[in-house]
Amino acid sequence: QLQFVESGGGLVQPGGSLRLSCAASGFTLSNYAIGWFRQAPGKEREGVSCIMSSSSSYYADSVKGRFTISRDNAKNTVYLQMSSLKPEDTAVYYCAKYRGGNSCARMKEGNVFGSWGQGTQVTVSS
Repeated sequence: QLQFVESGGGLVQPGGSLRLSCAASGFTLSNYAIGWFRQAPGKEREGVSCIMSSSSSYYADSVKGRFTISRDNAKNTVYLQMSSLKPEDTAVYYCAKYRGGNSCARMKEGNVFGSWGQGTQVTVSS
């Protein structure tokens, strides 16, 4: 039983934008910090961004200034607005909740996040 469904990915040219959505079910979204992660072929999964219920947020250095994470607890959905996309952003993007509750302090530790969705493919290419 999936607790997250990611959507919004696709093919975009360098410099373009996409907005990813992460629809949650089966739990109260406001009780958890939510992280976005990505994995490219042949590479390790990396943390991209994390947002707490207060909307305090964290970004990896590689996406800072280009990506914006947000949440709508009433809709049980987390978003990732991606701008100025680069080819190196190409990956499958996943969202997950912090197993310990509402904290982004361990965002770089993917193994402490869970309830992974199926992911959505983002391809940045001309």
